[in-house]
Amino acid sequence: MGKRVTVVFILSLMGISVCASAQDRQQNSYMLTVEQMFELADANSKSIRTYEIYENEAEQSVRTARNDRLPSVEFSASASYLGDGWMADRNFSNGMNAPMPHFGNNFALEASQVVYAGGAVSSNIAMAELNYRKAKLDTERNRQDIRFLLVGDFLELYKLGNQSAVYRKNIEQTRRLLSDIRAKHREGLAIKNDITRYELQLQTLELALTQVENSRIIINNRLITTLGLPHDSVIVPDSTMLNDMPQLLSEMQWQQTATEESPVLKQARIAVNQSEYGVKLARSERIPAFSVFAGDHLDGPITIEVPPINKNFNYWFAGVGFKFNIGSLYKAGKNIRRAKYAVDRAAEAERLVQDQVQTGVKDAYVRLTEAFTTCEMYETNLELATENYEVIENRYLNDLALITDMLDASNSKLSAELDVANARINVLFNYYRLRKAAGNL
Repeated sequence: MGKRVTVVFILSLMGISVCASAQDRQQNSYMLTVEQMFELADANSKSIRTYEIYENEAEQSVRTARNDRLPSVEFSASASYLGDGWMADRNFSNGMNAPMPHFGNNFALEASQVVYAGGAVSSNIAMAELNYRKAKLDTERNRQDIRFLLVGDFLELYKLGNQSAVYRKNIEQTRRLLSDIRAKHREGLAIKNDITRYELQLQTLELALTQVENSRIIINNRLITTLGLPHDSVIVPDSTMLNDMPQLLSEMQWQQTATEESPVLKQARIAVNQSEYGVKLARSERIPAFSVFAGDHLDGPITIEVPPINKNFNYWFAGVGFKFNIGSLYKAGKNIRRAKYAVDRAAEAERLVQDQVQTGVKDAYVRLTEAFTTCEMYETNLELATENYEVIENRYLNDLALITDMLDASNSKLSAELDVANARINVLFNYYRLRKAAGNL
């Protein structure tokens, strides 16, 4: 009966520390899935909000650029005091004062509309729209960067929790062995060196547990800061995420996803489009600009007469304007050539980014397949460790094995379980890494 109690004690140690830890953290804990964590980050991350503000600024720049298509309307009004004039001969002799009406006023209303500017207005609007698209992609890139950092910390937090459970179990086992060895030492069946050895082992385990717990505190603080949670929150990763492993799609599918969705590639393509519009803007310098205008003025007094007429004079006008920069005939060519070089540079940069994205997807895909293979190996090891544990348990209950053998078998089984959990975590990490490389995290 005593040995069955011992077996139950060993089994209970596998879960006792996890339960105790959960109870300690239950009050302010947040059990999160990866998707829930992403939603919190989207809502509360200061970095993401900064990029969203920049995106709004770029959107407003598009509206500002479109204003160039609207007519320009100006109204002005002024009042002035006019002093008396002075008249003299051409040789400045025979000078005399010329009385003037002292109150002057001016009212003017003028409107103009650019009819054609060689495509400059349309190109500026298109450039602003492309900048807005780039800003949106900057926001998306930042969001994916934040998510990848978060998921790395999130999975590391889960892994540290498993390590903490193992260390706590080993500490409990070592304390139990120390108690048994001390009892045997008192009976003369063990030597002092055995006690010293397990005391050193206990101290080593307790130090390792302290380091793991400190790492958990640091990572937890990093997560709650990014997610905008209260400072005393404790994040508990949802353990069920290891039950649903991702499917291993073909590399070609991931490469196709990257081609269609990668924000980096999209930005490189936009850069090519922007440089092409730069060529159009450079060419527009050689094209005359046409505009229409109209205005109405009400001025007083009429000072072009001598003596001045103390009355208001109203007149209106309308017409067509033509503007051409003659200097563009010998200046614009250099700007056009420079703009064409910018197109070539942007196109070459796009090809470089394409290669980098393909290489990144390839690397991440290879690591993911490697993680799946490693996970399968550890699952096989777990089956063997479980079979070994069952054999040792049966032998121990029939007085054919020592308690140390039972504890070793228990440790081997728990270690194999931990290896499987960590291997699955590694699969998930490499899966999210592949999604990041493909641009759809």
